[in-house]
Amino acid sequence: MTRLEQGIQYMQEGKWEEAAKLFTEEIEENPSNPIGYVNFANLLDAIGDYERSIAFYEKALELDPKLAAAYYGLGNLLYQQEKFESARAMFELAMQNGLHNSDLYFMLGFTYVELGNDRLALPYLQRAVELNEGDVEAVFQYGLCLARLGHVAEARPQFEKAIELDDEHADAYYNLGIVHAYAEDNGKALELFRKAVALQPDHYLAGNAIRLLEQNLQ
Repeated sequence: MTRLEQGIQYMQEGKWEEAAKLFTEEIEENPSNPIGYVNFANLLDAIGDYERSIAFYEKALELDPKLAAAYYGLGNLLYQQEKFESARAMFELAMQNGLHNSDLYFMLGFTYVELGNDRLALPYLQRAVELNEGDVEAVFQYGLCLARLGHVAEARPQFEKAIELDDEHADAYYNLGIVHAYAEDNGKALELFRKAVALQPDHYLAGNAIRLLEQNLQ
């Protein structure tokens, strides 16, 4: 196991100091290797030292302007800071430089959602699901995006899949209830809204939907 691999393992175990020591040694011994800086940046991000994390990602990009992992890391940091337009640019640079995994497509799609552009978000969320069908949040957000764009019938199997992956996903039950209400299947919709509230008693939207449907059924 290399020093960097050992450091990453320490990070996964929450051994921050041990990981930092190894990454520091790697940078000191191989200052021209950008991967050391990326790993240290990841660690700093994980412990909340965002300013220094950005500096290490930028150093990695100075050494290798085509390092997709650094663009992706920067994009995540900028997203956390709600700098969505800048995050979008970083995610697109990561993609242009060869990163094509489900996490990148999800983050790029969700960034477009935050920017209020569901039309551009949709293909990225769809691709994220295609690459990782077991990612419940990607499946759910893809369904939401379809629904917001008026593709209600297409959204339904995504919400059903989200529930299949996580049978305690209150928001998926609620939104599937909306789909059934839209189809005027009020009995099924009410059942799904009640399930959402049972899982999350403070689910205001589901609670309100129950009251409205019960009034209509009476």
